[in-house]
Amino acid sequence: MPATVTLRNQSYEVRHGCTLRMALKKLAEKQGIIIDLGTVLATRDGEMITEDEILKAGDVVKLISVISGG
Repeated sequence: MPATVTLRNQSYEVRHGCTLRMALKKLAEKQGIIIDLGTVLATRDGEMITEDEILKAGDVVKLISVISGG
């Protein structure tokens, strides 16, 4: 069972057993979807996780866009 990454109501299956950073890199290579970790917050089960977090089978990671202004 893969892990799932969700961004803007779009869900993508990614391989479990690797870091979030590596999973997003593979997603970019395979599907051309580029997600800059500096512009999103990653959450799993309502708790923030880092890009070095190892994804487990069945994980659902939500990426929330960070809004900044000045």
